[in-house]
Amino acid sequence: MSDRFVYHCTLRWSDLDAYGHVNNSRFLTLYEEARVALMFAGGRAWGVGSFADGVVIRRHEVDYLRPVDYALGRASAEAAPTVRIELWVEEIRAASFTVAYELYDGDVLASRARSVLVPFDLDRQAPRRVTPAEREFLLAYAPSGGPA
Repeated sequence: MSDRFVYHCTLRWSDLDAYGHVNNSRFLTLYEEARVALMFAGGRAWGVGSFADGVVIRRHEVDYLRPVDYALGRASAEAAPTVRIELWVEEIRAASFTVAYELYDGDVLASRARSVLVPFDLDRQAPRRVTPAEREFLLAYAPSGGPA
């Protein structure tokens, strides 16, 4: 597999539920932060800024493998605890692509997820096709040989 995009996401007190675990709905927020870093910052670094012009979610799929605590033992006075999110592109189609994720609490895999994204023209309020430049950028994070 080619390089995965790796993002370290800071946990917040507001991420916690009544049991002191990261709330299941907040996992989507953590995945979103990592995906935005890949597509907006990473894309711009590649010279592809078009994702910032419009991308919508068609589908999310999340598997929760274990709870994630705030883990004060991993915090310091300077930094809150973080989780590591690894992303890659699983599939690229003409007008959509699938991003896969793994979320690690320390070295332990805590969740897996997938998001199907659709490039979107905000002016026309309509889906659009993946451009050749976007496809090239996404392929950099796809398994060797490209996505199916």
